[in-house]
Amino acid sequence: MPELPEVETIRRQLEPEVTGRRILEADVLDARWTRPEPPDDVERAIAGRTIEAVERRGKYLLLRLEGGRTLAMHLRMTGNLLLDEEPAGDGADPRRLGGERLYEGNPELRYLRAQLRLDDGRRLLFTDPRRFGHAVVLRDHELDEYFAARLGVEPLSDSLTAEELCRLAAGRRAPLKSFLLNQLGIAGIGNIYADEALHRAELHPLSPAGSMKPEDCERLRVGIVEALEAGLRSGGASIDDYRDARGEQGSMQEEFLVHTREGKPCPRCGAEIRRIVVGGRSTYFCPSCQRRLRRRPRRRARRRVAG
Repeated sequence: MPELPEVETIRRQLEPEVTGRRILEADVLDARWTRPEPPDDVERAIAGRTIEAVERRGKYLLLRLEGGRTLAMHLRMTGNLLLDEEPAGDGADPRRLGGERLYEGNPELRYLRAQLRLDDGRRLLFTDPRRFGHAVVLRDHELDEYFAARLGVEPLSDSLTAEELCRLAAGRRAPLKSFLLNQLGIAGIGNIYADEALHRAELHPLSPAGSMKPEDCERLRVGIVEALEAGLRSGGASIDDYRDARGEQGSMQEEFLVHTREGKPCPRCGAEIRRIVVGGRSTYFCPSCQRRLRRRPRRRARRRVAG
């Protein structure tokens, strides 16, 4: 699933290309992309509007449109958002988006779920083999309420502090891995960067979230930021379907410290990296240098002595 670095990479690529461009026509080709809203309603809501900004919130990509509307898109597991030229004339391969590319597993038109035709002749294409991706049109006054119910702190903002991490984790018995995947706490972290952040913080993924001390929270904060920034420098990770807005792979998968590296040596201590399942998700960690914290015992109320 594309996580914060992948979505932010797409945002940074699209921003200079589509800001100021007008959406001439919107075609929703799969009703699941907008449900429960009818595709026709979404098409009418965005067609003819100029794209004023390209933003991100958690794993959501936002097209801010003139007239106080925002198209919010979530790529989910296998979604891709590509900026492409209009198809060539006769003789072009109808399965391909924009002709030949340099990578294998090229997104194909059979997976095309929606397209936005822009006034410069290009198209924004949403492809999604598994059809879990979603889009919604929101008015400006609806944005805060919509995301407040779905997303927590932005991890690359000043709002993520060690104190805030400890506050969010206080009393939580859930494993740290599950804690990081909860979008209502910290937005944008998924399976890949949770593993990478915990390794950097030297914290075991099964440690109860509420067991962290202030120094643990600070290490985790640093680990989160370092893992996400590494992903951004590499243009994201392409271990499944992810491609950036140009249709190219990211290279973060070549920089993984533990994720998908089961059986290989830990880059820090040399011990063998292991794989376990936490909350239904494959989880990779070093059993030697990632410390497992213990749940703090509850304080018992002092008994009053009679007399």
